[in-house]
Amino acid sequence: MDGQATILFATLCALVLLSASVAADSAGEEGSCPRQMANSNVNNITVLAPPGPKGDTGPPGPRGVRGEKGEGGRPGKLGPPGLEGEKGERGAKGKKGVQGVEGFTGGAVYIRWGRTSCDEGMGTVTMYSGRAGGAFYNNKGGGSNYQCLPLDPEWGRYEDGNQGWRSSMYGAEYELDTNVPYNKASLHDQDVPCSVCYSLSRRAQLMIPARKTCPEGWTREYGGYLMADHYNHHRTEFVCMDGEPEVLPGGEGNDNGALFYPVEARCGSLPCPPYVEGRELTCVVCTK
Repeated sequence: MDGQATILFATLCALVLLSASVAADSAGEEGSCPRQMANSNVNNITVLAPPGPKGDTGPPGPRGVRGEKGEGGRPGKLGPPGLEGEKGERGAKGKKGVQGVEGFTGGAVYIRWGRTSCDEGMGTVTMYSGRAGGAFYNNKGGGSNYQCLPLDPEWGRYEDGNQGWRSSMYGAEYELDTNVPYNKASLHDQDVPCSVCYSLSRRAQLMIPARKTCPEGWTREYGGYLMADHYNHHRTEFVCMDGEPEVLPGGEGNDNGALFYPVEARCGSLPCPPYVEGRELTCVVCTK
């Protein structure tokens, strides 16, 4: 009984001390029992008291020693683009680069009537050599322009023999009755050669009648005399026959076909001067 009484007494005393401690905190009076810690152990009996109110935050402590630099973090996401900045001043002009290889920008194509080849010293190449041809001189129909026919024709579908309902292509001859502007003995009734020329560096081509020289800035390909069919035959184009014409071998017979006559000036609607009645007209072929 003495041991149980002692335990009971100690418990009561602990409760009294707890109540007195709470009252002293709120009223500022000291109790009759000694003040104990909030959690006490009396005779191996633990009494849990409720926590008191949170105290005021103390002043910050002194700054600690700087730690070691940590490892770099992963790159963050790309942010939105910023505003466009103002245009800077124009930079200095760079050095002139090395000139590239000059390319061919030509394209002028023309026929050189009366010659078997082109003047390749003028930066021109001969696409092909041929013989002049056209409609028969006294036919009312057929083509009206001369053609430079190649010397090596190629055939497609054909039927040999004259079929009747066709047009016709004949070879061409020089027709001269005087030695002006060409020598009659060497050209009359001879077959007419031609060549198709391509300019490597010039793109435009022009035939000028009644002129021997080209405009400034143009290249003279060749010059000669204007020729066409006879005025009493069918109509043909006017072409510039080379001033030094050649002939095709074996073509000396009078076979007619398409014919080339010199062209003379006729006064009237054509003013004289500067033109002169009956004078043979010159011509020149120019490229640029």
